[in-house]
Amino acid sequence: MTQNVVPAAPGPSSSPDPTRARSSRLGRFGVLPEMAGPSFLVIGLFARLPLAMLTIGALTLVTSVSGSYAAGGFAAGAVGIGSALGAPLVGLLADQRGQRAVLLGTAVLNPLAVVAVLLVTLLGSAGSLAPVLAVSFVMGFTCPQIGPLARVRWMAMTQSSPRSTLDTALSYESTADETTFVLGPALVGLLAGLIAPWLPLVLAAVLTATLVPAFAVHRTVSIGGTPPAGGTSPVTAEAPAASSAVGKAAVPSGVGAPREAVTGRRRTGLVLLPVAGMLAMGTFFGSTQSFLNVFAGSFGAQESAGLLYAVMGLSSAVAALSVAYWPRRLTSPVRWVASAAGMVLAAGGLLVTGSVPAMLAVLLLLGIFVGPTMVTVFSIGSVVAPARRLGTVMTFLASGIVAGTALGSATAGSLAETAGAGGAALVPGAAALVLLLLGAVSVAALRSRGTDR
Repeated sequence: MTQNVVPAAPGPSSSPDPTRARSSRLGRFGVLPEMAGPSFLVIGLFARLPLAMLTIGALTLVTSVSGSYAAGGFAAGAVGIGSALGAPLVGLLADQRGQRAVLLGTAVLNPLAVVAVLLVTLLGSAGSLAPVLAVSFVMGFTCPQIGPLARVRWMAMTQSSPRSTLDTALSYESTADETTFVLGPALVGLLAGLIAPWLPLVLAAVLTATLVPAFAVHRTVSIGGTPPAGGTSPVTAEAPAASSAVGKAAVPSGVGAPREAVTGRRRTGLVLLPVAGMLAMGTFFGSTQSFLNVFAGSFGAQESAGLLYAVMGLSSAVAALSVAYWPRRLTSPVRWVASAAGMVLAAGGLLVTGSVPAMLAVLLLLGIFVGPTMVTVFSIGSVVAPARRLGTVMTFLASGIVAGTALGSATAGSLAETAGAGGAALVPGAAALVLLLLGAVSVAALRSRGTDR
C-alpha cells in the first residue's frame, strides 16, 4: 500500500535532536526554532498582534470621534462578535482549502475592512451608528487567526517527536497570545494618546497586510497547513497502516490514546469540553477587566486599570512557559483541575482586597494559574479534535475566549452598576469555578473514553 506523506519542507527539521534542544540557551524551547525555523516564531508572534488591537482600537476611535462611550462600546462589541463568528469559518476553510489560500485572502480583506471602519467613522454623519457597527463587524469577521493556525502547524510538526515537544510548543503559543494581548492594548493607548486615535487601526492594517502573507507562505505551511492532493489533512496524511503511530505521536503530554480511539458523537462531546473551557476562560478575562475598571476608578485612577490587568498577563505568560518543565506524570486533565483550583482560590482575593499593592499581589498570583490552564485546555482540544478538523477546533477555542470576554464584560459591568466592585468581583470567581468543574468532568470523560493514562 502506498503512503501519501507530506514531505518535510526544506529548512526546518522534522525530527530535531533532543540533545541539541537541551543544550540550547533556550532550554527546552530550543527545539522550536530548530524545528520550524527562527523566522516562524518571530512572524507568528507579531502577525497576531492586530487581533489584539482591533477591538480596543475600534473602541478608542469611535469614542473619540462620537464623544460617546456607549457608541465606542457597541463598536468594540461588533468587532468581538464578528471575530467570534468568523474565526471558526476561517478554521473550516483552512482545513478544507489549506492555510495558505485562506490566510492570503484574509490578509487582503481585513485591511480593506479596517479602511472602511476609518472612512465610515471619520467621514460619516454624526448620528449614524449602524454603518459603523456593520464595518466593525466585518473587520472582526475577516481577522486572520494566526494563533490557532500556528498551533495546527505545531501539531503536525511534532508528530514524530516526544510527547513533551507539543506541550512545549503549546506553552510558547499561549505565552505569545498573552504577550500580544498585553502589548496590543498598550500600543493602542500609546499611539492614540500621543498621536491620533486612528493611528492604531492603520498600524494594525499594515501589520496584517505584510506579516500575515509572510506567515501564510512560510515553509512550515507545507508541513502543517496545506492538505495534499485529495484533500487529506497533513496530520493524517499517512496511509491507514501508519495512522496508529501518527495518532500516538500527535498526542500531547498526559493523553495517551491515538486520535482514532474516539470517533463520531463521542468525539463531538469531548470537543465541547475544551470549547466550554475557553468560553469560561474568556468570561474570566472579560469580567476581570470590568472589575479592575471599577476598582481603579474607586481610587480615581481608572486609566490605570489596563496596567493592573497587565500584571496578571505577565505572570500568566511566564507560567505558561513553565508548563514545558512540568512532570510528565501530571496528565492534562489533572493539570486542568489543579490550575483551575488555584484560579478559584486566588480569585477569592479579588473580593477582599482593598488596596492597590494588595491587588497587584493578587493579580500576580492569579496569573500563575491562568497561564497553565490555557495551555492545558488547548492541549486537550488538540487531542480530542478530529484530525481533519484541527483548524476548525482550534479557531472554535479562540472564538470561545472572544465570546466569553464579551459575556464576562457585560455581566460584571451590569453587577458593578448595582453592587459596585464587590459585585463585579463575583464573576471572575464564578468563571474560575466553572473551569474547575469542567476540568473535573474532563478527568472522568477522557478516562472513560480511553484517552487518558
